Amino acid sequence: MENQLEWKEEFNIGVEEIDKEHQRLFTVINRLFALGEEGEKGKKACEEGIKYFYEHAVKHFADEEKYMELIHYDNLKMHRRIHRGFRDNTLPALEEELKAADYSPEAVEHFLAVCAGWLLGHTLTEDQAITGEKNSKWEDLLPEAELEAMKNVIQKLLRQMFQLKAKVVSDTYGGERFGNGIYYRMVYGRERDAKKWEIILVFEEKILINTVGRLMGVKSKKINVMLINAARYTAGQFVNHVMEHFPSIVSYEMQEENLLTYDEFREVFEQKKPQISLLFSTDEGYFSYCVIAPHLLGKGIGTPLGIGNEVKEIEKYLKSKDSGAPKVLVVDDSMTIREGIKRLLQEDYDVTAVQSGVAAIRAISLDKPDLVLLDHDMPVCDGRHVLEMLRSEKEFADIPVIFLTSRDDPESVKKVLSLKPDGYLLKYLKPAQIRERIDGFFEARKKR
Repeated sequence: MENQLEWKEEFNIGVEEIDKEHQRLFTVINRLFALGEEGEKGKKACEEGIKYFYEHAVKHFADEEKYMELIHYDNLKMHRRIHRGFRDNTLPALEEELKAADYSPEAVEHFLAVCAGWLLGHTLTEDQAITGEKNSKWEDLLPEAELEAMKNVIQKLLRQMFQLKAKVVSDTYGGERFGNGIYYRMVYGRERDAKKWEIILVFEEKILINTVGRLMGVKSKKINVMLINAARYTAGQFVNHVMEHFPSIVSYEMQEENLLTYDEFREVFEQKKPQISLLFSTDEGYFSYCVIAPHLLGKGIGTPLGIGNEVKEIEKYLKSKDSGAPKVLVVDDSMTIREGIKRLLQEDYDVTAVQSGVAAIRAISLDKPDLVLLDHDMPVCDGRHVLEMLRSEKEFADIPVIFLTSRDDPESVKKVLSLKPDGYLLKYLKPAQIRERIDGFFEARKKR
């Protein structure tokens, strides 16, 4: 069986009962993977097994929360909130998909991949935080009631100001890239007050073109200086309207604004813990509203925009965005491999790196790459499954995929090539050889 969720020592948090339950959940998922591969024969058993997984996961959440109560875990409320989101929103939505697809092998595999990916991520971050091994990424979010109020205000304003119907995709948006984005940062403060509100709005370019651009009568389908400037002032009005609904921040004024590159935006998320990190899906594309408060970025990112330099800085920003560099997505469960290839290529390519097959599908859905360098051997959702999913979708079927593999014996190579990728790369090649292969791939495509 190729789909197996491997338990590793690093998953242990040091609490015997919790570690045992995590291992049981891993075992249940592995059994379900096996049943899913039996097709119609295992369909009924798989259906019952998924119900068992749901019930077992819910019981485990309750037991884990009881343990956290016993040790007076400070972040219990947030941990319980994350459990509730998965239990009450994610799992029911996945079950509806399963029923609609009549428990097809593809739907079962999707269900298990999402559950496995969530379980892995939750175990490695939030569960590790229980014993102090790591800090929760979301421990500084606004209280749930306030966050819900913020969602409602933003959805209402998107509808009123831009005629956009929006739904919340995530209230723990981690800074993933979606399409061609404009990253606009504003810092709000008050005189003689060290507290700041740092607000970052992320617009998919087509939202600005189809809303602000349409209102201005702009016919161009490209972002330009005039449209960016109009969007800046419109965004400022939008944020002011949001603040009007929250008396505690209404007296703050904008003191600084910047346009960020994607890498600068990601650096914010790596350095800081947001209080608000919302991702919305609208009928014109994605939009994100992020707040980091009450402190500024440690070293300051981006050149402040002002009356004297705004045109020059916007032109420079647009030039940096419009580099035309081919987009390469690197997918590998080894951080060493991911970061090594990213450093090797990033000077001449627009490189994004993710660590799993599930993350790869999301990244590709949000921002279609020109080439995917895909690890063949990954746990849960491996390279074969990612490639099959891409080839089954008309929108993504033509994306070139080159497998990354550490095996060069004839049988392994034959297995890789049987999946009909656009090629394969051996991980142990020298950096210069890997770079030569990637350059050669894109040179060949230019000549077609």
